[in-house]
Formats: sequence, C-alpha cells, structure tokens
Amino acid sequence: MRSAPTILHLDMDAFFAAAEQAAKPSLRGKPVVVGGLGPRGVVSTASYEARRFGVHSAMPMAQARRLAPNAAYLVPRFSLYRAVSEQVMELLGRLSPLVEPLSLDEAFVDLEAGGSAADTTSALAAGERLRRDIRAVTGLSGSVGLAGSKMLAKIGSEQAKPDGLVLIEPGTERALLGPMPVRTLPGVGPATGDHLRRAGMTTVADLAEAGEDELVRLLGKAHGASLYRMALGRDDRAVVSERDAKSVSVEDTFDVDLHDRVRVRTEVDRLADRCVERLRAAGRSGRTVVLKVRRYDFSTLTRSETLRGPTDDPGVVREAAGRLLESVDTTGGVRLLGVGVTGLADYTQEDLFAQAAADESAAASRASADEREREPAGAESAVGDGTATSGAARSGGGGPAEAPDAPAERRFPAGHDVRHREFGAGWVQGSGLRRVTVRFEEPGSPPGRVRTFWADDPDLELCEPLPLVPAVAGQSSWPASRPKLRSASRSDREAGRSGGSGSGRARP
Repeated sequence: MRSAPTILHLDMDAFFAAAEQAAKPSLRGKPVVVGGLGPRGVVSTASYEARRFGVHSAMPMAQARRLAPNAAYLVPRFSLYRAVSEQVMELLGRLSPLVEPLSLDEAFVDLEAGGSAADTTSALAAGERLRRDIRAVTGLSGSVGLAGSKMLAKIGSEQAKPDGLVLIEPGTERALLGPMPVRTLPGVGPATGDHLRRAGMTTVADLAEAGEDELVRLLGKAHGASLYRMALGRDDRAVVSERDAKSVSVEDTFDVDLHDRVRVRTEVDRLADRCVERLRAAGRSGRTVVLKVRRYDFSTLTRSETLRGPTDDPGVVREAAGRLLESVDTTGGVRLLGVGVTGLADYTQEDLFAQAAADESAAASRASADEREREPAGAESAVGDGTATSGAARSGGGGPAEAPDAPAERRFPAGHDVRHREFGAGWVQGSGLRRVTVRFEEPGSPPGRVRTFWADDPDLELCEPLPLVPAVAGQSSWPASRPKLRSASRSDREAGRSGGSGSGRARP
C-alpha cells in the first residue's frame, strides 16, 4: 500500500454510446443504445439518457426496446472505438510508462513511475490535467479515481461517474469501504454475494468484523483470505504494463437456431479461421483447441483437444474443432458456437504443418462445398445484423420514386458511416426493404438532413469513421498508423455486404 494516491484509474463514460453521440450531432442529449440489433442481441453500452429508462449493459435488446422504444439503436463501430482508445492510451502514456489497459475504455496508470505525481497535490493536478486533455483530444469525458492501490482507485472512478474525479486519501480506506455492499469488492459476484448474505454479511464492514478465519471457512483459503485483505483496504497489486493473453477465441450467436449438421460444421470452420486470424495477428500460436456449443435449451457444452505442439495453422484448428463437434449432440438446435485456442506460445511445432498438409486435399474439397452453401452468419456477440431501424430513423427521409432491378442488396448497418458523392458524409439511420435512410452530418456540424436511397445506389458507400475532434493545424486527429478511408472492397468485407449494382438517386 502506498502512502500517496499515485495510482490512477481511468474509465471513459458510457464509451461506445458517448462516441456515437459525439459523431452524430442529432443524437446528442438523446437516449442511445449500442449493441446487437438481432432478436438475440444484447446491449453493449447505453447512454446516460437511456439509463434513465432502466436500460443497462448486458440487457437483452428486446427488453431495452420495451423500456426505451424511442431510443436510437445502433450497431457497434469498433474501428471508431479503437481509434479513440488509441488516442486515450497515448495520453496515459505521457503520464507514465506503466499503463495497464483493461479494455478499450479503461486503464490503470502508475503516476509515481512516470514522475507525474508524488503526493496528493501533484496526483490531483495530474488527474485533472488528464481529464482536460481527453476532452480536448477526443471530445469525450472520462472519470478518474486516485488512490494508493488499484482496488481503491477503481472504486474512486466508479464514484466519480460521470465526468468526475475522486481522490481517496491513504489511511481513509476502511472508513470509506465499511458501509459499501460486499459486491463492491473485486471477485464478489452474484453467487458469492448471495452466499455471504445468507451468512449475515451484507457490507464490507461485516466482512472485516467476521475475520479471516470465518471467511476462509465460508469461501475457501485463497478466496477467503483475499477477500479479508480487501475488506481491510489492503491491495498491493502493482500496475503491469503488459498483460499476457491466456487464450484467443471467437463466437457467434445466431438469430435462428441451427439444425442442419452441415451448416453447423460450416460455421465451426468459419469460426476456426477467424480464431487463427486473431492468433496470428497477436503473433502467437496455441496448443489446445476449445469448442463451445450453446444448444436450443441454453445448455452450454465445451470440448477441448490438446495437440502435439503449438500451432497457428487454420487447417489444424479446423480439423480439431471438427473432431470436437462430432462428440456433441446438436439435433435439437444450436444458438451459439465458439472456437478458441489456449496454451499460447510464441512458436509453432513444425510437425503440425505436415499434419495439416496431409489433410489439405480434403479441406480444400470441403471449403469448396462450404462456399456454395454458406449464408451470412447470424449476429456476432454484441453486434447484431445491423438491419434494424433506429428510433430516429423511423421519422425521417423521403423515399425513392421507384425501385430499379437489383440482383442483391448491400448491407448498411445502422449507425455506420457512409459517404455520398453528392451529399458528403453521413450515417445510416436505418435500412431494409432495399432502402437506406441516411442523416447527413458529421462531428462538429449542426444536425443534418435525412435522405433515403436505394441500397444499390453506386454513389453511396460505407466509409471509415471521421475523427470526433477536427484536426488541428493540418494534423490528423487519428494516430498516424490509422488509415483515414476504407476502400470499398474492405468496407464490403467488414460490414458483411453482399454487393450490388444498378442506380437509384435519392430525392430530398
């Protein structure tokens, strides 16, 4: 424990929703919900305006729509969130070399290691300066907690929300924690909290009074001893700049249960390929392949197979996942599939490539058959299909005069950025029935006008998000390595569009 509050915890406020409000002037001050828009989608982030209606993260999207029917419902734009996150992490890096990111919008910083603070006064000044810099660079707000330990710094940032700063002086920890509910402490989830409640412990003070021996008896040695230390405000964990990943995985939730065994195998192969893409992007390989299957009745099964050595070969991972699938009964229907790799390493086992080569012919034949039968996958976890109309979109836009012939409809996910050759930059308010409703506005502009186009209009294309704060003195607001505009082919791949042709100019 430190004698000065030099550990900082930053948590951006309603990050995804706030970024969407900053990018879309017409949504500022209005309820915004970001998440999966399919029948089984869940809320990823809700703006503070939406939270007043009872909407919160991890809530089923159908329930959120009942609580806030007039909110804007948008598909996440992770390219935007990653870009803003890079800006924020760069600001944190100026404070200290020891920055421990927990997610895109949350991180710990050791101010003492960077010489940014050594006492209460300098720590407070560093926290306030960080909040001002984040607002200036991104246009968003973040809440800051300052304390002598990571646990208390995180509690401080929670108390500071939204857009505030809370400093917890060392020595005041027990007085602060005492009246708080036990769920405030890290590692106390619903099950543990209920177990403690039945034992008569509802506050942190109750845990401290019970003593270590009683908590160990109730929860086991490791968990009980750790919880007792936290109840006393003791947390000596250091800020770690690099956190080693333990696994890489991907999963999809489907709008409609999958019953066809061939389709299930196709989806498993697709997930295995995506998992390997992430594995290679991280420069890692893995030894154990894990398959996750959630069936129609919500029962979830996991199967794993440990290989002879680490691999990053997609053929090997596909074959292992396929073998695991054979041991799972999917006749009643499958609502979720996932493929992961654990036991990560920085090298591959050469003999596994020989194993993959032996199966190359069979894999190629299967891939050819899969390509003919493949349909767009269901909603990815917390993403959705992007075709639902937002609350704002239901009220706007003129319609096209008549529909031209078009072989296939391109997909324009709700909330994503587009650019029109004549009208400029805008975002998708909603799409469906071969039409796309677009509001033409950009960060910093007044609320824009709404127009409707045919989905195959050649003048309308998905594009890369614009910076939330305009560039200063001719410099880009995004990190230097970030491309400003996505090519049309890459747009099609990332948004899952199927392509189209024809014309159809919108009328105002």
